[in-house]
Amino acid sequence: MHDIEPYYNWLHLYNSEEDEYSPFYERVHSEFVFENTVYNYLIHPQWDNFGSGTLYLKILFADYEQGYCIIEFIGEWNDVIHNDIMTLKREVIEILEDQGISKFILIGENVLNFHSSDDSYYEEWYSEIEDEGWIALVNFREHVIEEFKHCKADYYLNFGGELDVFQWRKNSPVQLFQKVEEIISHRLS
Repeated sequence: MHDIEPYYNWLHLYNSEEDEYSPFYERVHSEFVFENTVYNYLIHPQWDNFGSGTLYLKILFADYEQGYCIIEFIGEWNDVIHNDIMTLKREVIEILEDQGISKFILIGENVLNFHSSDDSYYEEWYSEIEDEGWIALVNFREHVIEEFKHCKADYYLNFGGELDVFQWRKNSPVQLFQKVEEIISHRLS
Protein backbone atom coordinates (compact mmCIF):
# COMPACT_ATOMS: atom_id res chain seq x y z
CA MET A 1 0.00 0.00 0.00
CA HIS A 2 2.96 2.30 0.46
CA ASP A 3 3.21 2.87 -3.28
CA ILE A 4 -0.40 4.02 -3.75
CA GLU A 5 -0.10 7.78 -4.03
CA PRO A 6 -2.89 10.31 -4.18
CA TYR A 7 -3.50 11.39 -7.77
CA TYR A 8 -0.81 13.96 -8.55
CA ASN A 9 -1.38 15.00 -12.19
CA TRP A 10 -3.39 18.06 -11.11
CA LEU A 11 -0.74 19.45 -8.74
CA HIS A 12 0.11 22.17 -11.25
CA LEU A 13 -3.53 23.30 -10.96
CA TYR A 14 -4.13 22.90 -7.24
CA ASN A 15 -2.23 21.93 -4.10
CA SER A 16 -4.12 21.77 -0.80
CA GLU A 17 -0.94 22.63 1.13
CA GLU A 18 -0.76 25.95 -0.74
CA ASP A 19 -4.47 26.78 -0.49
CA GLU A 20 -5.06 29.14 2.44
CA TYR A 21 -8.69 27.97 2.67
CA SER A 22 -7.76 24.29 2.86
CA PRO A 23 -7.72 22.43 6.18
CA PHE A 24 -4.27 21.20 5.12
CA TYR A 25 -2.78 24.62 4.37
CA GLU A 26 0.98 24.71 4.99
CA ARG A 27 1.10 21.02 5.90
CA VAL A 28 4.50 19.56 5.11
CA HIS A 29 4.81 16.02 3.76
CA SER A 30 7.91 13.90 3.73
CA GLU A 31 8.77 11.90 0.67
CA PHE A 32 10.83 9.49 2.72
CA VAL A 33 9.25 9.06 6.17
CA PHE A 34 6.28 6.70 6.16
CA GLU A 35 4.26 7.10 9.37
CA ASN A 36 0.59 6.39 8.66
CA THR A 37 -0.81 2.89 8.34
CA VAL A 38 -3.93 1.07 7.23
CA TYR A 39 -4.22 -2.50 8.54
CA ASN A 40 -0.61 -2.25 9.75
CA TYR A 41 0.55 -1.49 6.21
CA LEU A 42 2.38 1.75 5.69
CA ILE A 43 0.78 4.18 3.26
CA HIS A 44 2.40 6.84 1.12
CA PRO A 45 3.25 9.99 3.11
CA GLN A 46 1.38 12.28 0.68
CA TRP A 47 -1.99 11.16 2.09
CA ASP A 48 -3.43 13.57 4.65
CA ASN A 49 -4.38 12.45 8.12
CA PHE A 50 -7.54 14.26 9.25
CA GLY A 51 -7.93 12.51 12.60
CA SER A 52 -9.09 9.02 11.66
CA GLY A 53 -6.97 6.03 12.55
CA THR A 54 -7.85 4.11 9.40
CA LEU A 55 -8.97 6.58 6.72
CA TYR A 56 -6.83 9.15 4.92
CA LEU A 57 -7.57 11.60 2.15
CA LYS A 58 -6.19 14.11 -0.29
CA ILE A 59 -8.03 17.15 -1.55
CA LEU A 60 -7.17 16.92 -5.24
CA PHE A 61 -8.91 20.10 -6.34
CA ALA A 62 -11.10 22.87 -4.98
CA ASP A 63 -12.85 25.60 -6.94
CA TYR A 64 -14.37 28.13 -4.57
CA GLU A 65 -16.02 30.17 -7.34
CA GLN A 66 -17.87 27.13 -8.71
CA GLY A 67 -18.32 25.70 -5.21
CA TYR A 68 -16.93 22.18 -5.65
CA CYS A 69 -14.05 20.03 -4.52
CA ILE A 70 -12.64 16.62 -5.40
CA ILE A 71 -11.36 14.44 -2.55
CA GLU A 72 -9.63 11.05 -2.91
CA PHE A 73 -9.63 8.53 -0.04
CA ILE A 74 -7.60 5.51 1.03
CA GLY A 75 -8.14 3.04 3.86
CA GLU A 76 -11.04 1.79 5.90
CA TRP A 77 -14.02 4.08 6.46
CA ASN A 78 -15.16 3.11 9.94
CA ASP A 79 -18.11 4.95 11.49
CA VAL A 80 -18.61 2.28 14.17
CA ILE A 81 -15.28 2.46 16.00
CA HIS A 82 -13.71 5.71 14.81
CA ASN A 83 -16.81 7.71 13.80
CA ASP A 84 -14.95 8.70 10.64
CA ILE A 85 -17.90 10.63 9.20
CA MET A 86 -18.03 12.90 12.25
CA THR A 87 -14.29 13.54 12.10
CA LEU A 88 -14.40 14.10 8.34
CA LYS A 89 -17.38 16.42 8.73
CA ARG A 90 -15.87 18.51 11.52
CA GLU A 91 -12.21 18.60 10.42
CA VAL A 92 -12.54 18.87 6.64
CA ILE A 93 -16.05 19.31 5.24
CA GLU A 94 -17.19 22.17 7.49
CA ILE A 95 -14.01 24.13 6.70
CA LEU A 96 -14.69 23.71 2.98
CA GLU A 97 -18.38 24.56 3.40
CA ASP A 98 -17.40 27.78 5.19
CA GLN A 99 -15.53 28.73 2.01
CA GLY A 100 -18.55 28.11 -0.23
CA ILE A 101 -18.04 24.48 -1.23
CA SER A 102 -21.38 22.69 -1.60
CA LYS A 103 -20.61 20.05 -4.24
CA PHE A 104 -18.36 17.21 -3.18
CA ILE A 105 -16.86 14.54 -5.42
CA LEU A 106 -15.49 11.73 -3.25
CA ILE A 107 -13.25 9.22 -5.01
CA GLY A 108 -13.19 5.88 -3.23
CA GLU A 109 -11.49 3.20 -5.31
CA ASN A 110 -8.93 2.83 -2.49
CA VAL A 111 -11.53 2.60 0.28
CA LEU A 112 -11.21 -1.05 1.25
CA ASN A 113 -14.12 -1.36 3.71
CA PHE A 114 -16.92 0.66 5.21
CA HIS A 115 -18.45 -0.02 8.61
CA SER A 116 -21.64 1.92 9.16
CA SER A 117 -23.14 3.28 12.31
CA ASP A 118 -26.10 5.56 11.67
CA ASP A 119 -26.85 8.19 9.07
CA SER A 120 -27.09 11.29 11.29
CA TYR A 121 -23.85 12.98 10.12
CA TYR A 122 -24.64 12.19 6.48
CA GLU A 123 -28.07 13.74 7.03
CA GLU A 124 -26.49 16.81 8.67
CA TRP A 125 -24.01 17.21 5.82
CA TYR A 126 -26.75 16.84 3.22
CA SER A 127 -29.09 19.29 4.97
CA GLU A 128 -26.36 21.95 4.97
CA ILE A 129 -25.86 21.75 1.18
CA GLU A 130 -29.25 20.47 0.04
CA ASP A 131 -30.42 23.66 -1.70
CA GLU A 132 -27.46 24.08 -4.02
CA GLY A 133 -25.19 21.09 -3.57
CA TRP A 134 -24.68 17.35 -3.58
CA ILE A 135 -22.29 14.59 -2.53
CA ALA A 136 -21.17 12.17 -5.24
CA LEU A 137 -19.24 8.96 -4.60
CA VAL A 138 -17.13 7.94 -7.59
CA ASN A 139 -15.67 4.45 -8.06
CA PHE A 140 -16.34 3.08 -4.60
CA ARG A 141 -16.16 -0.71 -4.39
CA GLU A 142 -19.44 -2.61 -4.61
CA HIS A 143 -19.30 -4.03 -1.07
CA VAL A 144 -18.59 -0.53 0.28
CA ILE A 145 -21.60 0.87 -1.58
CA GLU A 146 -23.76 -1.93 -0.16
CA GLU A 147 -22.77 -0.86 3.35
CA PHE A 148 -23.67 2.76 2.56
CA LYS A 149 -27.06 1.49 1.41
CA HIS A 150 -27.42 -0.65 4.53
CA CYS A 151 -27.15 2.39 6.82
CA LYS A 152 -29.55 4.31 4.57
CA ALA A 153 -26.91 6.89 3.61
CA ASP A 154 -28.02 6.49 -0.01
CA TYR A 155 -30.72 9.07 0.70
CA TYR A 156 -27.95 11.68 1.12
CA LEU A 157 -25.22 10.39 -1.19
CA ASN A 158 -25.19 9.90 -4.95
CA PHE A 159 -23.47 6.76 -6.19
CA GLY A 160 -23.83 3.83 -8.52
CA GLY A 161 -24.48 3.62 -12.22
CA GLU A 162 -22.22 5.82 -14.29
CA LEU A 163 -20.44 7.03 -11.15
CA ASP A 164 -19.07 3.52 -10.56
CA VAL A 165 -17.36 3.04 -13.90
CA PHE A 166 -15.93 6.48 -14.24
CA GLN A 167 -12.43 6.88 -15.67
CA TRP A 168 -11.92 10.17 -13.87
CA ARG A 169 -8.16 10.36 -14.37
CA LYS A 170 -8.64 11.02 -18.07
CA ASN A 171 -10.33 14.35 -17.27
CA SER A 172 -9.28 17.70 -16.00
CA PRO A 173 -10.88 18.71 -12.69
CA VAL A 174 -13.34 20.95 -14.55
CA GLN A 175 -14.30 18.15 -16.95
CA LEU A 176 -14.75 15.72 -14.06
CA PHE A 177 -16.95 18.19 -12.22
CA GLN A 178 -19.05 18.86 -15.35
CA LYS A 179 -19.54 15.15 -16.01
CA VAL A 180 -20.50 14.37 -12.41
CA GLU A 181 -22.83 17.37 -12.27
CA GLU A 182 -24.47 16.24 -15.50
CA ILE A 183 -25.03 12.74 -14.08
CA ILE A 184 -26.49 14.15 -10.85
CA SER A 185 -28.69 16.66 -12.71
CA HIS A 186 -30.00 13.90 -14.96
CA ARG A 187 -30.90 11.82 -11.90
CA LEU A 188 -32.72 14.71 -10.26
CA SER A 189 -34.80 15.60 -13.30
